[in-house]
Amino acid sequence: MTTASTAWAQVLARVVDEAHLTSGDQLSALVDGAVRPLGLGADVLVADLAQRVLTPVGTTAVAPLNVVGTLAGHAYQMGEILAGTDHSDGVVLWTPIAGGGDRTGVLRVALGEGVVDDLELRQRLWTLAGLVNYIVTTKLAYSDRLRRLRSAVPLSAASELLWQLLPPRTFATDRVVVSALLEPCARVAGDAYDYNAEDQVVDLAVFDAAGHDINACLTTALAITGIRNGRRAGETDLVALAERADELIIAQHGPVQFATAVLTRLDTEAGILEYLIAGHPAPLLIRGGQVVKELPAPARAPLSVRVPRDEVPVVMREQLEPGDQVLMYTDGITEARDADGEFFGEKRLVEFAEHAAAAQLSAPETLRRLLEAVLDHQGGKLQDDASLLLVDWDRGAHARMFPGLAHQARS
Repeated sequence: MTTASTAWAQVLARVVDEAHLTSGDQLSALVDGAVRPLGLGADVLVADLAQRVLTPVGTTAVAPLNVVGTLAGHAYQMGEILAGTDHSDGVVLWTPIAGGGDRTGVLRVALGEGVVDDLELRQRLWTLAGLVNYIVTTKLAYSDRLRRLRSAVPLSAASELLWQLLPPRTFATDRVVVSALLEPCARVAGDAYDYNAEDQVVDLAVFDAAGHDINACLTTALAITGIRNGRRAGETDLVALAERADELIIAQHGPVQFATAVLTRLDTEAGILEYLIAGHPAPLLIRGGQVVKELPAPARAPLSVRVPRDEVPVVMREQLEPGDQVLMYTDGITEARDADGEFFGEKRLVEFAEHAAAAQLSAPETLRRLLEAVLDHQGGKLQDDASLLLVDWDRGAHARMFPGLAHQARS
């Protein structure tokens, strides 16, 4: 093992060992202390749930930075290590903090005198940033400070409950990328998403409960819980899983509540997508950079609405082709209105999806920009919950989130 390899092994070991006894607000200090012997300085910045601001963790001289219009933000958006300069620290490398597909922020690394920005250094920083991502994800469970930084603004009680139920916004393997977004992050109540990966099968769902209050949140929470409970008991049939959600919601006292939903199962090896639509907008199939169709399905009543005995819900099947994308959304996207009352509409949604596909954007960046466009259309403030979930069935999809390091080395 070379001297450099030994030094970096010591850095990683120190970060792992000390992270056990480090609180979330001390993470920047931990990473900075680990890399100081190599002539580097480090700061951890986390992105808020809306992905608009990167905020430093702990006490630091680094100021919060916008995701749009800054070098740090561009590194976050595109999944690339980017070099810049600072009046006090000289050369600075901005490294995306990401792991398992999800991205949580950026690592700001200042290069000390004599330290060279080369491919080896960037490879080492990429590994370090991936480790930091897992630590941030772990600390979020019990660090209110990290959660406040991730929230940017106080969450409503309904949003607080809902966000704790949801899996990370992005998941990736070498076969598929799944990415989801919710907005408004601080006040979301009835919208939600869920997914589960088991061997070569990925289960996915999008929900939209009626209302915008804690009751809508509880309805969605019950729907997610009922479906998860059935799935973990070994149930795989989508109709049966929807009935589990029906039963749990109906069993609650009080006013009648319901939620629309799309439930899907994707065989990531064969590309077979099974889906059941319960009163929800039909997903869009994107192929070759074009939205080729809405996925057709017979109507099934929303979750908790009694299905007539003679109405048998039908699970549909769609054979995907390599490179296909499936976009699921709630009506808060298409029904977002501008100042003149004009809907964002499905046509704009289709146009944006096609533009993003042609630009070869990663799934999480596609959704971030799409939601930004919806917000711009509605003057920066949504009147309804809005959710997006994009499935990218392509063995190269994960590479769009993390461009090859060879292309990141300075020429």
